[in-house]
Amino acid sequence: QVTLVESGGGKVQVGGSLRLSCVVSGYTDSVAAMAWFRQAPGKEREFVSGISYHGGYTDYAPSVKGRFIVSRDNAKYTAYLQMDSLKREDTAVYYCAGHARDYPSQSEQDYRTWGQGTLVTVSS
Repeated sequence: QVTLVESGGGKVQVGGSLRLSCVVSGYTDSVAAMAWFRQAPGKEREFVSGISYHGGYTDYAPSVKGRFIVSRDNAKYTAYLQMDSLKREDTAVYYCAGHARDYPSQSEQDYRTWGQGTLVTVSS
């Protein structure tokens, strides 16, 4: 069994920054590529960013490109999402997800392992 646990969410003002973390534990070999998704109130869950197993490939949704940076430290079994220049529309529950393939996908159906989510609230 593998578990993903997110942390780092909270309340921040418009223009502020937060860094989310996602720790993988348990059967860590079952998680290679990792991704971040988010779900805003009343909306469907959407892809935010993904990173390959070795970190050499990253992907971003157009709405966050240039503001968010995804990274990982495999020695710590942890992925990160640095979020800068936050906007009110970034308010959502952020989920970490992983799958066994080396490269991330933008489709949530491709991920079998999910964290419980961490809430990010951006206010003016």
